[in-house]
Amino acid sequence: MKDTISNPATAYAAAQPRARGAVRISARRRGDRSVLGTLYQSGSTKALLPRTHTEDLQAVLLNTAGGITGGDRFDYRADVLRGARLSLSTQAAERAYRAHPDETGQVEVAMTVEDGARLSWLPQETILFDGARLRRRLAVDLTGDAQFIAVEAIVFGRTAMGERLNTMSFRDTWTIRRDGALIFKDALRFEGDGEEILSRPATLGGHRAMASILLTCAEAERRLPLLRAALSDTGGASLIRDGVLAARLTAPDGFTMRKALLPALETLTGKSLPKVWTL
Repeated sequence: MKDTISNPATAYAAAQPRARGAVRISARRRGDRSVLGTLYQSGSTKALLPRTHTEDLQAVLLNTAGGITGGDRFDYRADVLRGARLSLSTQAAERAYRAHPDETGQVEVAMTVEDGARLSWLPQETILFDGARLRRRLAVDLTGDAQFIAVEAIVFGRTAMGERLNTMSFRDTWTIRRDGALIFKDALRFEGDGEEILSRPATLGGHRAMASILLTCAEAERRLPLLRAALSDTGGASLIRDGVLAARLTAPDGFTMRKALLPALETLTGKSLPKVWTL
């Protein structure tokens, strides 16, 4: 019988196990607190629920596979019911490792936030290693006056380890709707020689870390000057439209970026960040 796989590298990739993980969580209001509604978890993803003394329900996502490589897929779904508060973060920085050219890791995040509810999507940074191939999509549906805050931070190789990104493929898409209408869309694409791409003035100008921040709420305009004051000199924030504030910053490395992110996020949330967000 003729072998239908002629490329040895393709045959090797096809034989490798691939990580699959999914978490679906919902939060609902009970009195003056937010409590767990439903929780489903499978595969290489778990959700930890630390005890807190705040009105928010906090959940910490954990990737037990230890990272993401080509062919892996992770799906996260969160539903915040009317009047509830949910804060989602990750236990540690995510890592995207080298992948075969014909394989890509996938991360899908889908969320709904009902009228009077608030969702904070605060994962720690993602570290891209040389040869990483990662596609990530974030889709959020808001209803009424629902509030949403998000951050996504990327580290392009660890400078302290002398890591270089000779090749990479990273795409990140955000789609935010309110009552069915599109209110924010953003797409990032880094494809090819990482060192050359990162050195361009129009991208990171030689920096090795960046972060995107989004706030959607009625008080977005009032918080704009506070956020601008908290950002570093390599960050900027704008009111995209009524109730939608977006910011982006770059930094020489992941540690410097985190130092800038902590006060910026605390300014927007008006509270301390989850315990996992420490220097």
